[in-house]
Amino acid sequence: MSNTDPSLIARIESTLDTLRPYLEADSGNVSLVEVTPEMIVRLKLLGACSSCSMSMMTLKAGIEQSLLKAIPELKGVVAVNDEIV
Repeated sequence: MSNTDPSLIARIESTLDTLRPYLEADSGNVSLVEVTPEMIVRLKLLGACSSCSMSMMTLKAGIEQSLLKAIPELKGVVAVNDEIV
């Protein structure tokens, strides 16, 4: 994330911080991996979220929608797995 604007990273982390209590309530969490030059946020789902059958719904309907609403310049959110990170 070295080429990414630090204020953008702070805004993303701040938005994720508002969502983390809900993820943690189900023994999960999320970690920011990077923001691509195309303004795609790459996240790693952690804990129970990494293997939950509902994780893609959580990612798209919950996390992505919250990030896009808070930071309109973002284009989308994708999950990465251990092999990619």
